[in-house]
Amino acid sequence: MLLKSRTILPGFGLSFGISLFTLSLLVLIPFAMLIYHTAGMGWSKFWETISHAQVLAAIYLTLKMSFFAVLTNLVFGTMTAWVLVRYQFFGRSVVNALVDLPFALPTAVTGIALATLYAPSGWLGRWFDFKIAFTPLGIWLALVVVSFPFIVRAVQPVLEDLSPELEEAAATLGAGHLTIFRRVVLPELIPALLTGSGMAFARATGEYGSVVFIAGSIPYVSEILPVIITAKLELFDVAGASAVALFMLLISFVILFVFNITQWFFSKRLGAKV
Repeated sequence: MLLKSRTILPGFGLSFGISLFTLSLLVLIPFAMLIYHTAGMGWSKFWETISHAQVLAAIYLTLKMSFFAVLTNLVFGTMTAWVLVRYQFFGRSVVNALVDLPFALPTAVTGIALATLYAPSGWLGRWFDFKIAFTPLGIWLALVVVSFPFIVRAVQPVLEDLSPELEEAAATLGAGHLTIFRRVVLPELIPALLTGSGMAFARATGEYGSVVFIAGSIPYVSEILPVIITAKLELFDVAGASAVALFMLLISFVILFVFNITQWFFSKRLGAKV
């Protein structure tokens, strides 16, 4: 047999077949069609499409805002996870449930809510001397909101499993709070932080619904790549949309590959120390 079960549990062949079919239906076949439509363009047309100044500006803006959103959530997401795990307070379960709200809300609702709040005439936007909506700052804000839960949910279980005795032992030996966090807690969190960052970055680069309402989609200013892909589809330029999507997919794949390699390195290093 080409595939042999490594477990005594029955049903490996059926389970593997269903999993492979689902993976093919949801992931492999759509990607194959994307490559198929792009291949019909030819290399010169493909390069002309992805090297257009408007496309390059959108790619740069998308990657930059996604990167800044992930950095922001690394700080505040870790702090939120720390508070939820290490402190008991009234309303803790409510706060814990609110973390998942961006998962539950339709992205269009999130975008409309942010635009209502941070537009120049909005409830919060009117108090700022600078514009938030219809600028790259609005894109960053939307991406922070939609990618926030990924960091929290990646870090939270690691903090729950982290033994407080390790921190107490370090404190007994004279280590300060910052040293304890840097030498004891942070090394344990790095693999989870990388996992959460990778998922948050992947979500941010492909986000459309929440961004389009607050960004304004002004070319060369606040136009992200998913907006360009949508615009090409509306013009029935399926090949052009596929080319841009495939190029962005390759960039995201490379970045996620780097995340995974780095996570594997730190996990192996941490395991060796243990």
